[in-house]
Amino acid sequence: MTTASRPPLAKHARTLLVIVAEAALERHLVREARDRGAHFWTVGEVHGAGREGVRDGDWEADRTIEMKIICDATVADAIARHVLDTYAAHYSVGLYFSEVAVLRPDRY
Repeated sequence: MTTASRPPLAKHARTLLVIVAEAALERHLVREARDRGAHFWTVGEVHGAGREGVRDGDWEADRTIEMKIICDATVADAIARHVLDTYAAHYSVGLYFSEVAVLRPDRY
């Protein structure tokens, strides 16, 4: 079968929730995302700048993570609401959503 004659891939809609937060929250965010139904996430260390200033990670308390969670929209909303209600008043936290398409929906 040639590439041109293959059927289109079956894509499934999901939501990507990205949380940028102080690294001290990582363990809590992972546990709380899982508790709210997330099955797939990645976490990486990042640095950048925002309204609060530059966070370049030069020392332990200045480290920042980016957590990417792919899940159903209702799960993403529940996680985001919890993060806002629990952490946003006391920690540097940013959140954003994107609509994505996945190929193996059972993983998300």
